[in-house]
Amino acid sequence: MPLPRLFLLFLGLTLILGMILWLVNSIYRLYISISFTAPIFANLLLLLIMALLGLLIYIFVYYFYLSPKEKKSRRKSRQISPTTLPPLQKTEAAEENLKAIRQQVQQIQDQVSQQVLFKRSQEIETNLARGELQVVIFGTGSAGKTSLVNALIGEMVGNVEATMGTTEVGETYRLKLKGLAREILITDTPGILEAGVAGTEREKLARQLATQSDLLLFVIDNDLRQSEYEPLQYLAAMGKRSLLVFNKTDLYTDEDQQVILKQLRERLKGIISSADIIPIAANPQPLQLENGQIFSPEPEIIPLIKRLATVLRAEGEDLVADNILLQSQRLGDEARKIIDRQRRRQADQIIDRYQWIGAGVIAVTPLPVIDLLATVAVNAQMVVEIGQVYGCEINSERGKELAISLGKTLVSLGVVKGAVELLARALQTNIATYIVGKVIQAVTAAYLTRIAGKSFVEYFRHDQDWGDGGISEVVQRQFQLSKKDEFIKAFVVDAINKVVKPFTDVWNTEEEKDEDDVELTPRSTSTQIQIPDDDW
Repeated sequence: MPLPRLFLLFLGLTLILGMILWLVNSIYRLYISISFTAPIFANLLLLLIMALLGLLIYIFVYYFYLSPKEKKSRRKSRQISPTTLPPLQKTEAAEENLKAIRQQVQQIQDQVSQQVLFKRSQEIETNLARGELQVVIFGTGSAGKTSLVNALIGEMVGNVEATMGTTEVGETYRLKLKGLAREILITDTPGILEAGVAGTEREKLARQLATQSDLLLFVIDNDLRQSEYEPLQYLAAMGKRSLLVFNKTDLYTDEDQQVILKQLRERLKGIISSADIIPIAANPQPLQLENGQIFSPEPEIIPLIKRLATVLRAEGEDLVADNILLQSQRLGDEARKIIDRQRRRQADQIIDRYQWIGAGVIAVTPLPVIDLLATVAVNAQMVVEIGQVYGCEINSERGKELAISLGKTLVSLGVVKGAVELLARALQTNIATYIVGKVIQAVTAAYLTRIAGKSFVEYFRHDQDWGDGGISEVVQRQFQLSKKDEFIKAFVVDAINKVVKPFTDVWNTEEEKDEDDVELTPRSTSTQIQIPDDDW
């Protein structure tokens, strides 16, 4: 809670407590005097007064404490939480999201981005109508993912001709599980953490497939490395249901297995439950018997199959609905980010135009100091146009009110004074001393217009709301961003080209004109007062 609001809350509560003490004494005297003649009326009056006091306290606390919290919760609740709805409602919510996305996509000007998002929305719609459960195998290339896929398929549906070795693209297999109406799609992904450009591209594909899964099997072959923990944590934070598969247990003694499993359970507490950490041996190493024969053990994956069947039967419908809703929300977020970047570019163009218009207004206005009111009309029109970019239609009168309000804030926070000092130092090292005073007002006006414009962008981005910190916090933040050395250097260079040089040219032209006028006047006077010799 901001300090001013906290201070008002404390002051208000102190005032209320003082009033209560005073009222208690007054009510007690009133009650004693009335109770002798009308005891019932005295009791009713006492209850009424207590109720009014309680209502007053509630209203005060609600305004200063509960109301801001509810506003924040309403902002957060704009996006539906997948875990709070039954599958049918999740599916309906996903359909509504897709409708909204189609409307958003139409606002995107970049044709490539528009087509990509439209295609992905169609894919989500297709998945919405499909009847399969998507299980994705994810992990490093050395963890034995492909061996695991082959073992699962072989155990559940018989031998399958599947390629062993590195997977460069996602390979998908279909199978049925007894007691489950939906068909299961098992996708083997490329390995993560591989070196080189090709390895990075394969990892990108693997991560994309992982985020699209209904259920994720994250495969490791040892204790979890940090490079494996980070993507696992990211997918879990996203809401992706995962089983951690500890493969190649045949390479460890029973004691070492238990040590590793204990470490995994402790490290993943709160991310993956102990029941979802499953040790297996998808492709056990051949053993040489005493008689010299080579024995190939059967894969040890029954614990994984049992857990997989339990999860899919119990949570299958929820997993599909969660994934579809998650995909639609992620696509909606991506569309909003593209639109936000597009709007920011448009708003920046408007700000860039009006900041130099504002500089021109100040340059031709003979004022001893910067007068923000001189550029109110300019800033008001800038506000109107920025509002239009963000779909907020405001009239010029409202734009003027906002411009004046922000101008007063700039003055009250000392931003105007700070901007003058900042730009004075920068300009004095770049331009002639004799025109600094003439130019600095115009350049500072452009700088302040830019801060104002950036502040209004934040205002419109948040649905015409300055946020909990109010307009002062937004303006201060934009001022701090605009004080960075790299920005000031670029801004001064731009200002010299767009303000200083034109102003200097006009100044020099006027001086030359004045000099010409001075030269012409004496010659003309001399001719008029010259006396002929004959008059002597």
